[in-house]
Amino acid sequence: MNRRDLLKTSLALAGSSLLASNAAAQNLVSETWVPKSALGRRKLGGKLEVSSIGLGVQNMSRTYQTTVPSRPEMINIIRKAFDSGVTLFDTAEAYGPFECERILGEATSSFRDKIVIETKYGWNIDPKTGQRLPGLNSRPEHIKEVVEGMLKRLRTDRIDLLYQHRVDPAVPIEDVVGAIKDLISEGKVLRYGLSEPGAQTVRRAHAIHPITAIQNEYSLLWRGPEQVIIPLCQELGIGFVCWSPLGVGFLTGAIDENTRFASGDIRGGESRFSPENLPKNLALMKLLQSWAVQKQATPGQLSLAWLMAQKPWIVPIPGTTQMAHLLENIGAADVRFTTDELTKFNEELSAIHIEGARLPQFVLSFSDVEAPPKK
Repeated sequence: MNRRDLLKTSLALAGSSLLASNAAAQNLVSETWVPKSALGRRKLGGKLEVSSIGLGVQNMSRTYQTTVPSRPEMINIIRKAFDSGVTLFDTAEAYGPFECERILGEATSSFRDKIVIETKYGWNIDPKTGQRLPGLNSRPEHIKEVVEGMLKRLRTDRIDLLYQHRVDPAVPIEDVVGAIKDLISEGKVLRYGLSEPGAQTVRRAHAIHPITAIQNEYSLLWRGPEQVIIPLCQELGIGFVCWSPLGVGFLTGAIDENTRFASGDIRGGESRFSPENLPKNLALMKLLQSWAVQKQATPGQLSLAWLMAQKPWIVPIPGTTQMAHLLENIGAADVRFTTDELTKFNEELSAIHIEGARLPQFVLSFSDVEAPPKK
């Protein structure tokens, strides 16, 4: 069952007490549906104002299912996001490689000065050919060369927020931040952040130049950042951007106990979706479906609303290649938890234990890494 069908089913189960008419139900899942209220604003690092929900464009060159989306439609989706109030757009040189930056640059060229573009460097990718080489590369001279290519692909003269995609275990973070400071002084980068970093690396980097945001996976399906990184962001005044806030589709109802993944789909290597663990983890979807009926929302909207209810400086960046899903995600801005509702939801959530790892082990090995000491 896809996410739109899931909403229809949930609303039907709720009965006439939730909907005045069948027409109202159709309106909720219409591709022309828009939020009832304006998309709110939040601040990352206390200064950078962005929309309360952003848009990730990672899959716009190749979906999880390994299909290639229509480029004109991806551009339409990005522009519709802007028209709907989205001002934070996320990409990376690794997405494609390069292609998603090109798509984003083309789509946003007419309103570039009205948005925040964030992109990421750090994988060992040949800046000229796009060839993926082994491991990571955050050598200062490489970062500066990579940024030149990013500026061209994004059709811009500056990057609003530049992340190290993963901490390089061979390069001291002091050298990395030194290169970023040079780029900031040249006006080519305005702010910087880290993605999936080790906590001590965050402290070391922030002591040299303030970090604007940390980007980590965070969702109802994976709550690991609550242990160390989110409290650290609170302490240091750093914003937090959630990648995969919909659990790679799981939290929308797009995955069930019968789901099997195409060859090349990274989700097939995540043990949380293995045939053994997936049926157990669907307890989370049952909870979401129940609450979605109560809140007259979709499970995906409820998931995004929950993230935004955690801290005022947390911003989810759900990605999509479908216009209807974009509009549904933006509609999460209309979903609110009261204090009592959030307490009750969290109590029910605490009884659910997610089985399995969030990523294949070879990918997980790049997270929570500490940069080597500066000699």
